[in-house]
Amino acid sequence: MSKICDITGKKVITGNKVSHSNIKSKRRFYPNLQTKKFYIPEEECWVTLKVSANAIRTISKKGISACLKDAEKKGLIVF
Repeated sequence: MSKICDITGKKVITGNKVSHSNIKSKRRFYPNLQTKKFYIPEEECWVTLKVSANAIRTISKKGISACLKDAEKKGLIVF
């Protein structure tokens, strides 16, 4: 299962873990993903999406329909 947000496209990035003695080793930064169900009133159906916490705020602000259209335009989902 991929760790990519369906709305914003956020995904895992890599960086360095830095110890107290300043030794660097590779690590991964994961997005804060949640599996959440949203109701689409235009189509009268529920859709389950894997979204980041930031995307949940965006959906609350713009609405689910507008966010799905934007994500489809970016090529993140096929709806």
